[in-house]
Amino acid sequence: MSVSEIGIERALRASGILLILGLAVEVISLVWEEPLAFLLFFAVGGLMTFLGIILYLYSLVTPSTDEKA
Repeated sequence: MSVSEIGIERALRASGILLILGLAVEVISLVWEEPLAFLLFFAVGGLMTFLGIILYLYSLVTPSTDEKA
């Protein structure tokens, strides 16, 4: 296992955690019946989900530093 594979695994794990936390915040805010729940849903849950998607896509696009001879 090379260093670049460890880096992409770490980035994929971080993006997965962000996605799961973002979706959990959104589910909790759907159950909560307060006006502030919309802000929690949109701002916190949406931002975490968006960052998870961006980190996932970025980790797929970044070039590998592993050079094969």
